[in-house]
Amino acid sequence: MATATYTKTGIKATTAAKLDANVFGLEVTSHELLKQAYVTYMANGRENLAKTKKRGEVNGSTIKPWKQKGTGRARFGSKYNPIWRGGGVVFGPSGNENYSKALNTKAKRLAVKQALSMTASEGRIKVIETFVCPDGKVAPAAAFLAKIEATGNILLVVSVKDNLVERATNNLQKVKVVSADYVNTYDVMNADTVIISQKSLNALTERLGGDK
Repeated sequence: MATATYTKTGIKATTAAKLDANVFGLEVTSHELLKQAYVTYMANGRENLAKTKKRGEVNGSTIKPWKQKGTGRARFGSKYNPIWRGGGVVFGPSGNENYSKALNTKAKRLAVKQALSMTASEGRIKVIETFVCPDGKVAPAAAFLAKIEATGNILLVVSVKDNLVERATNNLQKVKVVSADYVNTYDVMNADTVIISQKSLNALTERLGGDK
């Protein structure tokens, strides 16, 4: 397989980069594993912030709302009963829930390869010689991406995600930068264009090419 290749200045190269068929050429007949890997990634990144108070945790006076007898109303012992407004919550989140999911390493790798294969089959992968940010400035980085016609949500895969690369891309809202070691199904599936440097392509192929 071959894909569009560009030099470090954004000029289209005469020789197209070759993509390993074991990584970028899989036939995806079912999306079940992709969905599972995607949901697992989201679940493991979920912050457990939801917390409700039970009736014993609501602050305030514990005085009986009215006396036990003689009022004609039903007896009541606490205004923090869950059936009253402002009372405690029954079966609400405690803040101790565990939403994480597990997926074995082989399945994760296969899901990444399936995502890359789908992206490659749709012609949304571009290979660049390297991503150069000598001053860490945003304007040259944006100009380079525009020159190679990278559109939509962009996933930029580099060999080393250093401070200069981060400075050059942090303010580009639709650009996410990852190193080759951290390419995952979630990022690939969310990207409209995947840009991979030549070194990253070699590292990615070496990392994922072993398992079919």
